[in-house]
Amino acid sequence: MKQDIHPPYDLVVFRDRSADTLMLTRSTIVGRLPEDHPRVEWDDGRSYPVVDVDVSSASHPFWTGRGRVVDSEGRVERFNRRYGTDRGADEEGHR
Repeated sequence: MKQDIHPPYDLVVFRDRSADTLMLTRSTIVGRLPEDHPRVEWDDGRSYPVVDVDVSSASHPFWTGRGRVVDSEGRVERFNRRYGTDRGADEEGHR
C-alpha cells in the first residue's frame, strides 16, 4: 500500500453564520488551511480551526421545512388548454 497519499484528516468546526450554529466534525479541509487560520474554542477546552459555510442542515430549507412550494397548477392548466383532453377522447380519456 502506498504511504503518504491521503490528505490530513482531523477535527474542524464548521460555522453556519445564517443559523448561528457550530458543528464539530472531521474533515480533510484542515490540510488546505494556512497555519494562521482562525480558530475557535470548543466545549472541551481545545481550539479547532473554524470554517464558515453558507448553508448547512441547520439553515437549508429542505431540512428546516421552510422551503418554497412551487405551484405548477398554472402550467398544467396551460397544457390542458393547449392540448386539451376533450379532443377526440371519451369521458374516461380513451380515444
